[in-house]
Amino acid sequence: MINKDRIVEEFMKYVQIDSPTKNEKEFAEFLTKELKELGFDVYIDNAGDKVGSNTGNIIAKLKGTIDVEPILFSCHMDTVSPSIGIKPIIKDGVIYSDGTTILGGDDKAGIAAVIEALKVIKENNINHGPIEVVFSVYEEGGLNGAKNLEYDKINSKRAFVLDSGGDPGQIIIQGPAQDKIDVKVIGKPAHAGVAPEEGISAINVAAHAISKMNLLRIDKDTTANIGKIEGGSATNIVTPEVTIKAESRSLSDEKLDKQTSHMVETFNDTAKEFGAKAEINVERMYSSFIIDDNDEIVNMVKKACENSNIKPFLDATGGGSDTNILNANGIKAINLGIGERKPHTLEEHMHIKDLVSSANLILEIIKLSSI
Repeated sequence: MINKDRIVEEFMKYVQIDSPTKNEKEFAEFLTKELKELGFDVYIDNAGDKVGSNTGNIIAKLKGTIDVEPILFSCHMDTVSPSIGIKPIIKDGVIYSDGTTILGGDDKAGIAAVIEALKVIKENNINHGPIEVVFSVYEEGGLNGAKNLEYDKINSKRAFVLDSGGDPGQIIIQGPAQDKIDVKVIGKPAHAGVAPEEGISAINVAAHAISKMNLLRIDKDTTANIGKIEGGSATNIVTPEVTIKAESRSLSDEKLDKQTSHMVETFNDTAKEFGAKAEINVERMYSSFIIDDNDEIVNMVKKACENSNIKPFLDATGGGSDTNILNANGIKAINLGIGERKPHTLEEHMHIKDLVSSANLILEIIKLSSI
């Protein structure tokens, strides 16, 4: 029932509408028109004003033809850079960019699949319960749209997020929490050639601290990384200040707390050892989530996969998504694989068969939720 040519045409159209993070308005207006044509009531919330985007999240609602619990489908509208002037190319059943930009399948493939499934529902007069759709802004770089979503406008207690690079059939039931760790190491300036012993090199302090840390893959649940270091102005000056941006993630809150504490303590102890000072700020960017592998929402997707001739498989992820935020706000959410291949790179691509499979899966979820 999924119209292969139509979903490809829609996806190609979507990726050519520029929607870099914080500039999603043009794409939001296009989607608003499509949703209204499908019979949805559409509301744009005020998240854009809070996070600095030029539009808010789209919250769309379609009344059910039968009286059952509503369900929510969620995707994000923004794309990472470079994403201006995307020119999609089809080759051997795969959609690529021309190599000068990303493709934008993350997450416009999810949006295309949702819209196509909804069109099939309408065209074939398929009975369905109430359907809610959220297309969020500013997901990349902080999940900011979902964090500022007007949750009092949402009635659903079950959500399906279409935003994972796994094959269709992937059901992500566990995701990590993340801590952002910002550090400023304050040393003491001095002339590097005349009196270096009078200075305290913030670079040297930072280097010693980082060399003592457990970083990258800590265990199967936990990772940590030093992502950015800035400081210094000239080779003849003992650098008095360095700023460091780091993170830690874990599927276990206990392990995350332990790893973050280890990094903070190492910076503080090393700074003290050298007579320097460390100013550290830790922010919990999002909470972890775990859904029981026999939960009703998981079993629904498994059944939908079987009905679509897709092999379901449960998975955990090391990345954050709007799924984390929805779960933290009382909406049971799982993230589904839609085949986003090599996202955030110039080699990003989408297999047409994955677009079709994802739309089929959404269609079956809608049908099953209406039983």
